[in-house]
Amino acid sequence: MTSPVETLVAVLVATILLALPLGAYMARVYSGETFWATRALGPVERLFYRLAGIHPDDEMDWKRYAIALLIFNLLGTVFLYALLLWQRGLPFNPEHFANVTHALAFNTAASFVTNTNWQAYGGESTMSYLSQMLGLAVQNFLSAATGIVIVIAIIRGLIRAKSRHLGNFWVDMTRTVLYVLLPLAVILGLVLLEQGAPQTLGAYVQAHLIAPFTSGKTHVTHQTIALGPVASQEAIKQLGNNGGGFFNANSAHPFESPTAFTNYLQMIAMILIPTALVFMFGHMVKDRRQSTMILSAMLVLFVPLALASLHYDLAGNSLFHGLSVSQATTAANAGGGNMVGVEDRFGAGSSALFGSVATATSTGAANSAYDSFMPLSGLVNLFFMQLGETAFGGVGSGLATMLAFVVFAVFLGGLMIGRTPEYLGKKIESFEIKMVSLSILVMPLLVLIGTSVAVAFAAGRAGSFNPGAHGFSEILYAFTSASNNNGSAFGGLSADTTFYNVATGLCILFGRYWSYLPLLALGGSLAAKQRLPASAGTLGAHGPLFVGLVVGVILLVGALNFFPALGLGPIAEQLTHVHALAASK
Repeated sequence: MTSPVETLVAVLVATILLALPLGAYMARVYSGETFWATRALGPVERLFYRLAGIHPDDEMDWKRYAIALLIFNLLGTVFLYALLLWQRGLPFNPEHFANVTHALAFNTAASFVTNTNWQAYGGESTMSYLSQMLGLAVQNFLSAATGIVIVIAIIRGLIRAKSRHLGNFWVDMTRTVLYVLLPLAVILGLVLLEQGAPQTLGAYVQAHLIAPFTSGKTHVTHQTIALGPVASQEAIKQLGNNGGGFFNANSAHPFESPTAFTNYLQMIAMILIPTALVFMFGHMVKDRRQSTMILSAMLVLFVPLALASLHYDLAGNSLFHGLSVSQATTAANAGGGNMVGVEDRFGAGSSALFGSVATATSTGAANSAYDSFMPLSGLVNLFFMQLGETAFGGVGSGLATMLAFVVFAVFLGGLMIGRTPEYLGKKIESFEIKMVSLSILVMPLLVLIGTSVAVAFAAGRAGSFNPGAHGFSEILYAFTSASNNNGSAFGGLSADTTFYNVATGLCILFGRYWSYLPLLALGGSLAAKQRLPASAGTLGAHGPLFVGLVVGVILLVGALNFFPALGLGPIAEQLTHVHALAASK
């Protein structure tokens, strides 16, 4: 039996080995090179441009790029909103599901278009096949592509000189879907299909029970087994860091993750593209040391926190020590530890590791109930998101946020040595720092203001099913997840209410666009600057010392913003456990 630590090592090693060639491939795609992939798919790409009336050589400045992005996302939101409102009368609805309510349709449309995939509904009991395929799965591709093109534009700002242009949004979107997301999703989808994930448009199956039973006054003789086009949606759900499950149980459902092997593959899939983008960055700026620096910073943040989450969930609940409850490792309890809300096939350790990967990225998928994690394991999930999801982060958006912190660290380092800060030959001046600061501060403001409003009003407090510190943690988690475009949740919160649908929907939209549009402005400003040669006084933005500076800036911002709130939530809950244990002795 593989230990969770061995699984962690295996996931990271496999991801890096796969991401190295993928990063080089993506650099060639976005640099517009002619090679085997463009020769094979180039005719399809050019046909799309002709049909859509796109001129691929018409490059945009950052404002045109941002406007195109906003219009495209707005149209996607309106389309998905309308589709959900009218799904009852549309085809591919074998279970005859009703139309989605206005508040839930708004929340879901905003969520999937922004790559958040916050789900205040059960997929198998709410969404028709058409809504799942044409609505949600399509946005899984497009929202992931939107995140990637944001960082591509920022990278072009760093590598170009005296230019107003950051590329063409429509070309970048097309290439992302056609050359990157679709091929990877087809490969993973086929593997999931082979492992047992269903892919069908047939109606749900009625299975007759071998042992019928009576529940109340109802005699139950059969069970409804939900099916659908699961494998295809599951693949892009993980690769695109979307996280929205076809089923309410998400990746804990055996149709979404049929085996331990698919559980392992899904963890790799969540961090594959974010890692590949780091290597792509090194290729595009022609400085592989930048890839090493950024990946090192990500691993320094990710590995200790993931190990901490593993430790606390494998240690189990100390309050059980005085009872006749074993939390030790046995054949029936693989890995031991806290098995409350955990899928038996994977165990507590694998569940904690999956949760760390899902919240360190912007995926938010789950193979267990995060609400049932031990308090400090739940804190790790929260803290990964509150760091801006810089430890790998979302597809594109994670590297974009990391670059914002790198620029901020360069600025601080430049002040320390008394020189004008420079990064990759570009001066970091007042405008760049204002844009970076705005991008970094928007998310904490949304989380803390949203949580404060929720606990101040009865409509917000009513959503939490648990009293005290854990109930506060559920509310804090909801706004942290929404504002970071993550989508995971502490399931003890009743989120399908008008208050939470509107409040989290607004945080989702503001968290996506107010955080990343300033970074497009940053890219535009950097592109217009001339490149300066490095000198003896230039701060080296690649060594271990600089990695420590970047990590320190990220931790300092995260700790200062959120430590008081974490103290009221998971830390207070952990101290309650300690006090209760001491009192029982």
